[in-house]
Amino acid sequence: MRNIKSLKTTLDEQLARAANQISIIELVDLIVEFAYVSRASDIHLEPADDKVMARLRIDGILHDAFFFAKELQDEVVSRIKVLSGLKTDIHHSPQDGRFKAKMEGGREIDIRVSIAPTYYGENVVMRILAEAAQIFTLDDLGFSKDQLAAVHKAILKPYGMILANGPTGSGKSTTLYAMIKKLNTKEVSIITVEDPIEYSIPGITQMQVNVQAGLTFASGLRSILRQDPNIIMVGEIRDSETANIAVNAALTGHLMLSTLHTNDAATTFPRLIDMGVPPFLVASTVNVVIAQRLVRVVCPSCRKARTLSIAELKSLSSIAKELLVDKVYTVGPGCNDCDHTGYKSRIGIHEVLEINDDIRSLIVGRADANQIKQQAVKNGMKTMIEDGVLKAHAGVTTIEEILRIIYE
Repeated sequence: MRNIKSLKTTLDEQLARAANQISIIELVDLIVEFAYVSRASDIHLEPADDKVMARLRIDGILHDAFFFAKELQDEVVSRIKVLSGLKTDIHHSPQDGRFKAKMEGGREIDIRVSIAPTYYGENVVMRILAEAAQIFTLDDLGFSKDQLAAVHKAILKPYGMILANGPTGSGKSTTLYAMIKKLNTKEVSIITVEDPIEYSIPGITQMQVNVQAGLTFASGLRSILRQDPNIIMVGEIRDSETANIAVNAALTGHLMLSTLHTNDAATTFPRLIDMGVPPFLVASTVNVVIAQRLVRVVCPSCRKARTLSIAELKSLSSIAKELLVDKVYTVGPGCNDCDHTGYKSRIGIHEVLEINDDIRSLIVGRADANQIKQQAVKNGMKTMIEDGVLKAHAGVTTIEEILRIIYE
């Protein structure tokens, strides 16, 4: 496969030609390959008044990559629509699709496409999906030994609910897929309802949400229950109807995996109760809640030790005072391997909240998230901040990266 430098040179040469001499097919292929080789997860083609800016999201951070002439915009968007099977004559409504791109050497990658109308024309975002064979295992996701043991214990139960929580882009789907990968044996039936299906996994029945056809998470979940599954994965619990069906499924002998948008693990329980699920059902069905964020990993090629100053220690003392005793951490000053960012790849920071009798009593009594969190910490739960600081302490990431995630 070509390297970043040679691809960038080829791309610059293509864009330096007159607009009528540029091969749009080749240009789109080059954009996708350049993004893939750059380890980007997303390609943004953002139109402005006089140009289209291409930006790449690498390790969770957007970077300006290059721009091309405004007169190429319509042709580039049309080419992406053709590849994705979208309607080329619709310009004022959002469209979603996907296509496969063949890289040099014969490797195929999946690209998920979202096109939306804006003031300066259609904005394109392309998500580059890892190959199904490269789906992470639970051991790869950054869980500590104790957290991993709690997750393994929960997924081996025959019924109940496991929830992975966090904002968009925090790796929730990756965590669920890793669990599915672990659970996928010939002895069980696994059915999912997703929006969208990110990876096609052999041996699993996967349903795609289609609101126009009446297939929502709630209706899909209802139909799944008539298909005699052992394990069900619902992409997201978004409303009270889905929440109630999911909880009842978990109560009646199914292992239910899903996600919620909450800031931490403890907020899950008040959130489900707010969705209309009776507290005693929440307490009876949830086995474990995982809250997570993704942090960038220090580049191994340029990693070096860094000592925190007294002022830095003082400002950080309110976050995790007892974890900051050792003042030596790491930093990546930047090198060619990490494109001078100091970071290469990402890993999760987590809090894993196991449900026990103390937590159940608080849920049934409608305790708030703070009370539940305090009890979970007493029971031995590490908070996400603590987990992050411990990873910085171990040289996996930096204190600056943990602070960035906390304040986001």
